[in-house]
Amino acid sequence: MMTIDVGTQPEEEKKPSHGSYTSGTKSAAEELNHGFPFLSVSGQSSSTSRHLDRTKSAVTHALKGLKFIKTGTGGAAGWPAVEKRFNALTASTTDGRLPLSSFGECIGMKDSKEFAGELFHVLARRHSITGDSIDKNQLKSFWEHISDQSFDSRLQTFFDMMDKNADGKVTEEEVGKILGLSASTNKLSNIQKRANEYAALIMEELDPDKDGCILIQDLKTLLLQEANESASSVGDGTQKMGQLLSHKLNHPTGQERSWYEKTKHFVMDNWPQIWVFTLWLGILIGLFTYKFVQYRHKAAYEVMGYCVCTAKGAAETLKFNMALILLPVCRNTITWLRNKTKLGVVVPFDDNINFHKVIAMAIAIGVALHGGAHLTCDFPRLIHATKEKYKPMEAYFGEEQPSNYWWFLKGVEGVTGVIMVVLMAIAFTLATPSFRQNKLDLPVTLKKLTGFNAFWYSHHLFVIVYTLLIVHGIQLYLTKEWYNKTTWMYVAVPVALYACERLIRTFRSTIRPVEILKVAVYPERVLTLRMSKPQGFNYRSGQYIFVKCSAVSHFEWHPFSITSSPGEDYLSVHIRALGDWTGRLITVFSEICPAPTDGGSGPRSMDFSRGNFPNIPKILIDGPYGAPAQEYMNYDVVLLVGQGIGATPMISIVRDIINNMEEEKDIQVRVETPQNEDDGNRKNSTTVKTFKTKKAYYYWVTREQGSFEWFRGIMNEVAEMDKKGVIELHNYCTSVSEEGDARSALITMLQSFHHNKKGVDVVSGTTVKSQFGRPNWKLVFENIALRHPHDRVGVFFCGDPRLCKELQKLASDFSGEIKFDFHKENF
Repeated sequence: MMTIDVGTQPEEEKKPSHGSYTSGTKSAAEELNHGFPFLSVSGQSSSTSRHLDRTKSAVTHALKGLKFIKTGTGGAAGWPAVEKRFNALTASTTDGRLPLSSFGECIGMKDSKEFAGELFHVLARRHSITGDSIDKNQLKSFWEHISDQSFDSRLQTFFDMMDKNADGKVTEEEVGKILGLSASTNKLSNIQKRANEYAALIMEELDPDKDGCILIQDLKTLLLQEANESASSVGDGTQKMGQLLSHKLNHPTGQERSWYEKTKHFVMDNWPQIWVFTLWLGILIGLFTYKFVQYRHKAAYEVMGYCVCTAKGAAETLKFNMALILLPVCRNTITWLRNKTKLGVVVPFDDNINFHKVIAMAIAIGVALHGGAHLTCDFPRLIHATKEKYKPMEAYFGEEQPSNYWWFLKGVEGVTGVIMVVLMAIAFTLATPSFRQNKLDLPVTLKKLTGFNAFWYSHHLFVIVYTLLIVHGIQLYLTKEWYNKTTWMYVAVPVALYACERLIRTFRSTIRPVEILKVAVYPERVLTLRMSKPQGFNYRSGQYIFVKCSAVSHFEWHPFSITSSPGEDYLSVHIRALGDWTGRLITVFSEICPAPTDGGSGPRSMDFSRGNFPNIPKILIDGPYGAPAQEYMNYDVVLLVGQGIGATPMISIVRDIINNMEEEKDIQVRVETPQNEDDGNRKNSTTVKTFKTKKAYYYWVTREQGSFEWFRGIMNEVAEMDKKGVIELHNYCTSVSEEGDARSALITMLQSFHHNKKGVDVVSGTTVKSQFGRPNWKLVFENIALRHPHDRVGVFFCGDPRLCKELQKLASDFSGEIKFDFHKENF
């Protein structure tokens, strides 16, 4: 095998470095020759070098690149873990050798087996190993090469992966193969399909003289130039970061705070929830105590003791909670209160579903206390009471003393009570995350009884439960006066309000029909519906609507964020297949949308605004309803974070910010324009309402390259219209290995070339350059805190609950002079 030693390349294999890319890299390489001879680049004349700032930082940055393993897992420290995996993987083999198929898993590249396989072949060639298996000593030698901290060593390994025939030169065909492999490893199917086309672009940049090949020094010079640019940008922020660190020393965050400061910040962040919860808990304690004391002085106490007091106290709290639990799901009422009143300042409407769940837990506790006290204490005492002791109870239970449990259970009170408990237990169980989200590993037959549909239908058992509750409250043993039978008094108003809400939903959805204008179904099982906007349909960005499709279900309504902005003449929603209903909906529209004409993997789409299409599935909508994201207009600065399809409410906000800026500009022009030609000095007296939001940071984190197609047009539109840089767009693709990883090195290079030449990001297909891996959220908050040290920042999130907790903690930790208000989406 031919080994190429960087810096001692044979003269006849050297190529002059000039052309489209080398003009900007020459000085970087020359400076590296002067200051760091161990990184010298052959063929670069030191006499023409010029000084570059932060050269040392550039080299340091470069050394972080082309990593084959994660930082901190290499070298001697990482070997024990590799050895342990080797022993486990070879335990079942007879010769104790590790096969090629298990090499990736053994070195920590379980999800990149193809890439690990190419790495295996390169290292095998280097060690003159034939065959597709290695022993432990050979693996250790491989590991030493993989974890080598020398940039030259890693560069040589990466170059050898490209150089299939080991001739010291990489052709366009070889670039295409390794690019296709990198794209496959990083799940970038669009790049993989066009690997040969993009390989030509890379060769055009790295081989300007059309020699048909590139050498290792070409690749090295380019990597060091990019490192120098990155180091320069980092260096420019060093002083600012120092200011931030100084600010943090004066304003401790997170674990640095004392318990008093943590408590203070917790109360400041959650005071609306605290006072509402405290008031609710106080009412429950008051009702329980009132009824407990009342029955302490009744004749029933002499027979059943404190058990009847406990049962009646719990029953009183149950009446209140059964009435209250309906209010958090009266969405029309909550939306009206949120939009038309100032109650949103003191009432946490964003937590309506959480409060609904808390009340449900209290109901479960109340049922356990009420039913448990009756079954385990009250009924046995009545059954076993002496005739003298039972005498006062004849007025309530009859002259004949109950002799067993069946006497109580066969009556109206017993039957209604048991049925209510069973129905509530079913609804409660199917509403838990494990059942609602199909997280349990159940047999297929039982699997059908879980999921969102099961949750939705079981929750409608409440109609039977409330009917039985009223009957149960009327047929009481110990209360005979009608005015003391208060169950119906508790629930009358909430039930009437909720019934009106459901009638309004039905009525509104039928008198405000929508027409489907355009449909697109993406390969990732995402549906875009563009519909006509009903007359009088007014909404705010961040709000959501309920959608029903009779072709899927005649009864089910499902909530989806509106992705259009209020200023547009249509409504749009983006729906991802996450369950039975959404899956069937997408299937229905896929069947009527033709496949892409070019035979590619693009979306299936149909424009229904032109022509007559009688077979279009009918869509009904209900809303709009208030959501946390609509409060973004209350902040000068907003941080918008969406994960996957969770980007939908944020997209509407981004559009709205742009539209409001344009509208504000138009209003300003109208205000400055004279009303008529006769009075040129007279101005229009229109009052200008200033749009408050002046800066927005938008972060979209998705694991699939195809996801970027959903909002490609919007991204490009925002980037084009936002001349003042009000919105910072950050797209992250998590399927791609983070910056510096050898698996994404060629993708990063291609992305840079393509964006510089065509102004389009090769990953997202938009003008916004994508980033790889996951954002460093701590740095994101630090950056915003530095730029806006005295502002209130609205943080709006829709996505995975795990990231939600992390962002909520960071928002609390970084709040000091700057205040981060955290909001999350709830459906």
